[in-house]
Amino acid sequence: MAIQARTMHAIGLMSGTSMDGIDLAALRTDGSNIVERGPNFFVPYEAAFRDRITRALETARQIAARDDRPGDLADLEKEITRRHADAVAAFIRQKLAGWGKPDIVGFHGQTVLHRPSAALTLQLGDGKLLSALTGLPVAYDMRANDMVHGGQGAPLVPAYHAALAHALPAPHAGQFPVVFVNIGGISNITCVSATGDPVAFDTGPGNALIDQWVSREGGIPFDADGAIASEGDVVRVVVERYLEKPFFSRPGPKSLDRNDFTLAEAEGLELADGARTLAAVSAQAILKSVDHLPGRPKLWIACGGGRKNPHIVRDLREGAEAAGANAVLAEDVGLDGDATEAEAWAYLAVRVLKGLPLTFPTTTGCKEPVIGGVIVRPLP
Repeated sequence: MAIQARTMHAIGLMSGTSMDGIDLAALRTDGSNIVERGPNFFVPYEAAFRDRITRALETARQIAARDDRPGDLADLEKEITRRHADAVAAFIRQKLAGWGKPDIVGFHGQTVLHRPSAALTLQLGDGKLLSALTGLPVAYDMRANDMVHGGQGAPLVPAYHAALAHALPAPHAGQFPVVFVNIGGISNITCVSATGDPVAFDTGPGNALIDQWVSREGGIPFDADGAIASEGDVVRVVVERYLEKPFFSRPGPKSLDRNDFTLAEAEGLELADGARTLAAVSAQAILKSVDHLPGRPKLWIACGGGRKNPHIVRDLREGAEAAGANAVLAEDVGLDGDATEAEAWAYLAVRVLKGLPLTFPTTTGCKEPVIGGVIVRPLP
């Protein structure tokens, strides 16, 4: 069987901009059209470690080159890698009996800096160390080559979204354009048409501002199930202040660093009103992305932690329905919205192994479809 058609067993690892822990997922895939989704797993970060990563975001502002590790970033990188190795071991032990030994691990690492205007992105995570600790081949550093070729280095999930869009079950099959919405710390979308490459870009803040707000104003890490926001109202003038920012008028491809949006526009709001208003900002930013898409979406599919915020989802559904579209959760189409990004990193790892493109001019702005990533194998 030709290598392009051969399916492989891959594990994907994702620690996203919400910084809440490590998502793990298993796939059997050929890195193209065949996707067999397997078990998934989550290992949370305790509050103290999450705070340490948050402090690292400030330290990372000093970085001028990808090899820079000011302050305690070198130690943090080793600790992040060790935690990922422990998570892989637990995942294999607890969830993957019968799947066999993985062929490859896709390792994202923890983003602490993303500065596309300077062609600079940094995900803390040592691929060589992870391979040594797990005894498995590892594909990592998947964003850098895209930037070398003029891309934004993000988003990388669209290749996987495209594969999922073309395999949706009835009654959702064939409802193109399909837009996958990943609502993490930062939200991004992938618009998949019946033919052609996917179109993708970051849409704006997802959970990040809400998390920062309730942490600062209420002393808790996140607004579980939108409970705080349910006591508040949307302050429309604040929503408009956010949506007037130049980022939203720029066409894609475009990407964001977690620090590109702040709480400045929400200053002075009461706790619940702030949480509800920032949820509205997240949803309205997603809906505003239609201005930069090649066609009006027929189906929106919400993934990521933000789909658990009922206010974001309600606002998204109402906006989609007003435009004649349908908005559903990943689970409504047979997917797991918590696992999609980790699954994508498993899928991308197989594409790295096979030399298939990870990014496209319509997803990151690269000059041509770009392969990427580094493969490291454990010593015999």
